[in-house]
Amino acid sequence: MSAIDITRRTEVCHDLPGQKAAHKVLAELRFSPSLPQRGYTGRALLVDLGKRQIREEKIPDRVRELFTGGRGYGLHYLWNAVKPGTRWNDPENVLVISPGPLCGNTQYPGSGKSLVVTLSPLTDIPIDSNVGGYFGPLLKFSGFDALVLSGKAARDVILVIDGVAGRVTLEEAPQENPDSHVAAEVFTRMYATDEKDLPNVSVVAAGRASEHCRVGCLNFSWYDLRRKCTRIKQAGRGGTGTVFRDKRLKALVVHGPRVTADANHPADLERIAKAGEKMHFEIHDYDDQQCHMRRQGTAHLVEIMDAYDLLPVHNFQYGNHPDTPKINSKVWDARFTQTTVDGCWYGCSMACSKGADGFVLRTGPYQGHTVTVDGPEYETAAGLGSNCGIFDPHWLLECNFYCDTYGVDTISYGTICAFVMECFQRGILNAERSGGLTVNFGDGAAQLEMLHQLAQGKGLGAIAGQGVARMKKLFAEKGWGDAQLLRDMGMEVKGLEYSQYNSKESLAQQGGYALTNKGPQHDEAWLIFMDMVNKQLPTFEDKAEALHYFPLFRTWFGLCGLCKLPWNDIEPADNAKQPEPQKVPEHVQNYLNLFAGVTGREITVQDLLLMSERVYNFQRVFNLRMGKGRREHDQPPYRSIGPVTREEYQSRAERYDKELKEKIGVEPSGLSVEEKIRRVREYRLDRYQKLCDAVYKRRGWTSDGVPTLETLKKLGMDLPEVVEVVRPFLKG
Repeated sequence: MSAIDITRRTEVCHDLPGQKAAHKVLAELRFSPSLPQRGYTGRALLVDLGKRQIREEKIPDRVRELFTGGRGYGLHYLWNAVKPGTRWNDPENVLVISPGPLCGNTQYPGSGKSLVVTLSPLTDIPIDSNVGGYFGPLLKFSGFDALVLSGKAARDVILVIDGVAGRVTLEEAPQENPDSHVAAEVFTRMYATDEKDLPNVSVVAAGRASEHCRVGCLNFSWYDLRRKCTRIKQAGRGGTGTVFRDKRLKALVVHGPRVTADANHPADLERIAKAGEKMHFEIHDYDDQQCHMRRQGTAHLVEIMDAYDLLPVHNFQYGNHPDTPKINSKVWDARFTQTTVDGCWYGCSMACSKGADGFVLRTGPYQGHTVTVDGPEYETAAGLGSNCGIFDPHWLLECNFYCDTYGVDTISYGTICAFVMECFQRGILNAERSGGLTVNFGDGAAQLEMLHQLAQGKGLGAIAGQGVARMKKLFAEKGWGDAQLLRDMGMEVKGLEYSQYNSKESLAQQGGYALTNKGPQHDEAWLIFMDMVNKQLPTFEDKAEALHYFPLFRTWFGLCGLCKLPWNDIEPADNAKQPEPQKVPEHVQNYLNLFAGVTGREITVQDLLLMSERVYNFQRVFNLRMGKGRREHDQPPYRSIGPVTREEYQSRAERYDKELKEKIGVEPSGLSVEEKIRRVREYRLDRYQKLCDAVYKRRGWTSDGVPTLETLKKLGMDLPEVVEVVRPFLKG
């Protein structure tokens, strides 16, 4: 099977020479291709789409020392491009793709990641999104540690980076379909020299929906040799695809050299190979006993989250559902093709990029087409599924496919749909207010129809595509619903929609979402099990320490170009016996060896954390510069903390009544449900503020969440332009 069935591939690729002939070259740069030395090329490629200018520049050693790579490079170039008043759709906003120094090695699993950084259309502050696929590594092997895109083209264009011929061209592309699964197939075949060359081409695209919404995503392709087709991975969060299409980019294409084991020119290939070999054996020996990544990807989490009351159900109102077995790991195990290795970069034996082959679409512009659906991952199954009360795997796969090809973030769309569905449940929305479309919990067809509307910029879909934060404001202004209820049930912080874990019973996870720099995303600090299940964080100080260490450790993956899954989704057999097993100390040592093996620089755990702490604090100051980044912006919707409605309280009445009696010191008998909700709310909100105090103190920030001058100086981040932003917030 293939991502596009053979008939359709012939259809969309029938006149590649003619389509290519219609491309008008608007700008060109000749450059000298080069492979990295010890993980770095030391060069950036800068493209101004509006001025039609392409140039390269040397990345100063000081930038490498302070920002490391990946997310750090993205933030550096974004800071230098924008002003405090810049918004996401201004020409000076840049979109940066940077692979990081460890990206592209083929010995250690999860080493094919790159980072996308831009100003978010949802949050108006920097967003960073970690993505797989081949584009980042092939960009580096063509000669560049970062691609910086600025300005706006007058009409649809593509950027083609040929790392073999040493040529970059900006080309008009008037004919090609922008939808990601088609664009990836067409441009891969258009720019490969022959069939053997197909794996050396990667495409970045955002589909038609990204033109009409704030939750657009980017799809990074790779050529699947076994399926004989292109596959895609998403830079999903924060509207990266929206920025991409606003700049009139239809696609980025990189044609790189053939990948070899030593393409990074590492300092010590043998050391890297030794660490990788050990990790490959662990995955082979223990994955079937632990997480089943090679068969189910992250979708294995569905029933685990349900069992611990952590699965989002009906817009995060509840944590489990009797129909969860209909979308659990056994269902996806049967749906996913198990006769192939699903890695999104060479050498990744984690192989979690699962695909459901031979899927026939029932709706939309591709109705009747047979496709491969890349997923669903856990976040998609939970967001589009249980959170919306939809437990039909066909509807989940169909919505997953259309989100991907239209260029829509499945995490945001799942949370948006769930919010819209609850608005119908509570009478905030009705058919008259929505233009005739009714979207209720459990209605997969309506969920798809709203997505198709979104892709056209029409109807309720156009409103939903603006995100939860703007819908809350709009519905309150129109008088359709109570403003406080809308604030409580609208699951977003800083404008970014929540990812799919129910955090009501984990104070540490509430902080792990709301105290992030970019908004509530689980890639920064996933602490539910440590906190709620294993009871490893009993005090505010313990939680604060975890909310210091884990965000920094995970930030490091984004600096270096790594996937976090091989770190703690597979563990050595004796990990439970180790000190601080939650950190998987043997794997931490692997990463120290990997960094030294590639770069030649020996580091300690403290050095690793320092790299991240510099960038993490810089990003916090960046938020301040753009108008956010204080305590008031770290406040979550109450639903992420406790029960908002009678139904929520009564679904866990025994738990909440016990809390009232044993922790709050209030006898629940005789109290109305509303009074119980009020008392629990008062107690839990107070605990969250105490958590903020502890976390800010541990991070070296003021009580308002602002990095102090002492902290910035300690980190070497007391740069004049950084201090200038911070100083007004420290007066008095």
